[in-house]
Amino acid sequence: MAGPVWVNTYNLTEDQITSIDLAEEAMDMLDLTKAEKILNKLNQEDPSCVPVLNILGHLHGRYLSDYEAAIGYYDQVLKLEPENAWARDERRKFRRYITY
Repeated sequence: MAGPVWVNTYNLTEDQITSIDLAEEAMDMLDLTKAEKILNKLNQEDPSCVPVLNILGHLHGRYLSDYEAAIGYYDQVLKLEPENAWARDERRKFRRYITY
């Protein structure tokens, strides 16, 4: 494998990249159980992996409508990266959803 065409800012391993790709493909196919299983395994192996935490937030917020869990994942991202605009914006969105 030639590696990603994007900059690997988080120094993800090839295994992490492959697993993330599999999880995202599972989400696209709405195999949410499979996606969650892959992402939870990755999170257990490295609980400070920002890409995994962001995707878990996305999975729980968009696909599972578990807004509180999504907010929790984005909170974890923001503890690691206070300036992470994606996590901040997504957390704000799901906080609004809770009030609907």
